[in-house]
Amino acid sequence: MSKLRYATATAEELAAINRELARGDTVDVIKWAYGTFGDELIYSCSFGVEGIVLIDLISGVKKDARVTFLDTNLHFAETYDLIERVRERYPDLRLTIKQPDLTLAEQAAIHGDKLWASQPDLCCQLRKVEPLDSALKGAAAWMSGLRREQSPTRAHVQFVNRDERFQSLKICPLIHWKWDEVWQYVRMFDLPYNPLHDQSYPSIGCAPCTRPVAAGEDSRAGRWANLGKTECGLHVPK
Repeated sequence: MSKLRYATATAEELAAINRELARGDTVDVIKWAYGTFGDELIYSCSFGVEGIVLIDLISGVKKDARVTFLDTNLHFAETYDLIERVRERYPDLRLTIKQPDLTLAEQAAIHGDKLWASQPDLCCQLRKVEPLDSALKGAAAWMSGLRREQSPTRAHVQFVNRDERFQSLKICPLIHWKWDEVWQYVRMFDLPYNPLHDQSYPSIGCAPCTRPVAAGEDSRAGRWANLGKTECGLHVPK
């Protein structure tokens, strides 16, 4: 099947691809993705611990893979420090830092200060969804570190998914990984990771919208707490 043909693959054809990929392991999914799409595949990495595992796995398949980080200008200092450590460890990766069209000052002038508190969906739209849409222009597919275990909204994600929001295919090699397996891999290969993970932050987003998670809470309970929001919009159907 050609790259163009994948873009219009039917649900039945995608189901057949997923059944075939399920016969292999995570690396087989990554090999299939880069063997199929090559440089027309972009990995959108948030630099959470799953993202670090996926970067390491990708580097063993395509060391010069294209990686995009959506810089909202609101991330923790620890996240920016981690990006530099990843650059040093994987110098061949083509890592792009994607900025929103509006600076924080421009956003405040148009929409008011602290938009993430008053209209969090709009803030995510401007600082994450629209930048990724721009980054994916001309790309045949994109990759994400989603895991089914992360939340109910992600429980049915497949290896290869039709992405109507970005008019693309979304490839998720880690869907079956458990939290303990992620950390086992990190420790086994001594991978760099965000130290906030050691401070009760299992899921790390923008600093104003992320808090530590208490014992017994869902792993994503610290994201947009008290705002009635669970996703930034990148993984929500249009």
